[in-house]
Amino acid sequence: MIRFDKVTKKFPDGTEALKDISLILPARQLTAIIGPSGCGKTTLMKMVNKLENPTSGAVYIDEEPITGMDEVKLRRSIGYVIQRIGLFPHMTIKENVSLVPKLLDWPADKTERRAEELLKLVGLDPATFMERYPLELSGGQQQRVGVVRALAGDPNIVLMDEPFSALDPISREQLQDELRHLQQEIHKTIVFVTHDMDEALKIADTIVVMRDGRIEQIGSPQQLIDEPANEFVHNFIGAERINQKRSFGDRRLKEFSFLLDLSGTGEAHQVESETTISEAHQLLESSGKPRLAVVENGQVIGFAGERELLKAALHEEKETIV
Repeated sequence: MIRFDKVTKKFPDGTEALKDISLILPARQLTAIIGPSGCGKTTLMKMVNKLENPTSGAVYIDEEPITGMDEVKLRRSIGYVIQRIGLFPHMTIKENVSLVPKLLDWPADKTERRAEELLKLVGLDPATFMERYPLELSGGQQQRVGVVRALAGDPNIVLMDEPFSALDPISREQLQDELRHLQQEIHKTIVFVTHDMDEALKIADTIVVMRDGRIEQIGSPQQLIDEPANEFVHNFIGAERINQKRSFGDRRLKEFSFLLDLSGTGEAHQVESETTISEAHQLLESSGKPRLAVVENGQVIGFAGERELLKAALHEEKETIV
């Protein structure tokens, strides 16, 4: 868990980037921080690994103040993924991924196993990619390696600063999907800064909406859609997007089977694949279960929670626009 306690940040030029921020980022969840340019979201994220320090207030990791922590040890214990990727061009993919484990004095065989395991998780065959160089990969493949490098040292916390914004729309959507599936496997505390509301709604467990150094609203994607805290949040999400996701539409779950979660863990309420998205949303709320098990011909074909239903609504919206 990461906790901000009355954090304020003032820069020497007089700019007040953060204004009395108190906030808890839940452990083992993906929290998206979103807001317009200059709202303080990147400054807030940089507080976690002491790239920025509070003017007043304190930041805690698992209730330990980071003020007295050694900066080098702290940063080596945190994964970091940035928009520019930052792979070293003269190093192979294996060497890039192995950087932090080597700094942590991991044995060579453990480091190599970790690299292979993570490359497989993001859809890159180790036999094909380990000895290649970054410039031999596409932008999407390089960003996958960037994610792998951030996870190689097995950090509990991963900071992601608009990591997919420079990619083409298809690569970006693929990586968003892969990040969600990866998070289901690794359960890290991920802080994800973005300016894209669709991205935040798609990938986040919790969304923090910021403006002018303050927090306007904190909630799940569905909470922001159903109950925007004020006019700013409503306008930032967009009336069309809110109306679209509230209505959910009358298309059936089986039409969106490719969006379902295939993981079989956790409680679920069974529904037929002929159920409409709108009906499924109502059933999810009334069941008290965290997700639905979608059944077709007597077999479970996947699971749908709040996030999957939102993704289906978003997909329907894109098709309608096209």
